[in-house]
Amino acid sequence: MKIANARIIVTCPGRNFVTLKIETTDGLHGIGDATLNGRELAVAAYLTEHVIPCLIGRDAHRIEDTWQFLYKGAYWRRGPVTMAAIAAVDTALWDIKAKAAGLPLYQLLGGRSRDGAMVYAHANGRDLAETVDRVGEYIEKGYKAVRAQSGIPGVEGTYGIGKKDGHYEPATKGLPQESVWSTEPYLDFAPKLFEALRDRFGMGPHLLHDVHHRLTPIEAARLGRSLEPYRLFWLEDPTPAENQEAFRLIRQHTVTPIAVGEVFNTIWDCKDLIQEQLIDYIRASVVHAGGITHLRRIADLASLYGVRTGCHGATDMSPVCMGAALHFALWVPNFGVQEHMAHEPLTDEVFPHGYRFEDGYMHPGEAPGHGVEIDEKLAARYPYDPAQLPVARLPDGTLWSW
Repeated sequence: MKIANARIIVTCPGRNFVTLKIETTDGLHGIGDATLNGRELAVAAYLTEHVIPCLIGRDAHRIEDTWQFLYKGAYWRRGPVTMAAIAAVDTALWDIKAKAAGLPLYQLLGGRSRDGAMVYAHANGRDLAETVDRVGEYIEKGYKAVRAQSGIPGVEGTYGIGKKDGHYEPATKGLPQESVWSTEPYLDFAPKLFEALRDRFGMGPHLLHDVHHRLTPIEAARLGRSLEPYRLFWLEDPTPAENQEAFRLIRQHTVTPIAVGEVFNTIWDCKDLIQEQLIDYIRASVVHAGGITHLRRIADLASLYGVRTGCHGATDMSPVCMGAALHFALWVPNFGVQEHMAHEPLTDEVFPHGYRFEDGYMHPGEAPGHGVEIDEKLAARYPYDPAQLPVARLPDGTLWSW
């Protein structure tokens, strides 16, 4: 079964997505997500100009060989653009292989390790009281794990807080917006938020929190220690992870579990963090870490050191990535949790899928492949619309955007 054709579909049903569609000589097709938030067209061009010409005529079943060819065949390896492009090819080929076998993708990976994938929702509010109420709304919906983010007194426009009805979309149309970040009031406020949440809901629900890379290592250590009484499921991205040794200092001062990795692209980005057991959850995603083939290697390494998966699953990735991630989550032995942000209804129309939420868990469905398709005619109605993530400065004007 040879690859006969491949093309890129860029669409914006509420936000921008890049999708690779591969068609075979046997009449089967597969799709993969290639979305890179704020840099979508860079990946689209990489695929169109450099990758697709190398795919035509290749054996669609040789997934491993194709992955190695695309990774090792380029002198300039790694990086988010390259790995998102490889991930799109890899996901599409796994989709094709599973369809050819007539099986849902998780069966080809080795079958179920669990009945469903526990997911966590995003609850955010403009202040403490609103955030507590939003957490309660998700618990009532059946979520067993909830990420809590709140506006901070004295800090205007806190990153990670929804602008309307709790909806959280950080990217804005046009050029990047600038905001102000202040660490001191945040460090004082965060423990009060989780004290209020535990007072209201008890110790039962899993509570998570995202720092968005905005602390120095010692500040992150202080925060982790101050949150220990509230038993967080994890503290996410406490400090920028370019310097993996920084997490050693955090580990020395707190037992709050640490999660990191949504901006990681390869196993090399997290090798030391995993081998030295400086983190508890690895958050690399299907689309940004080279596809299912490479994410399996990261998970296998993590399993040797008691590190579990907690894959990124925000709306800056399409339902194609979510579908693939849920098949991966159903299989991977060292699963921890899967992030779940619901897409807008229009996005779900463009990307019809079989996965579903039920009583705190997501289920990928039993359709052959990863279970997600794209309505190309509908997608064509929504052209690319540039949007950028914001940048932050400290009160004195210093750029502090991670």
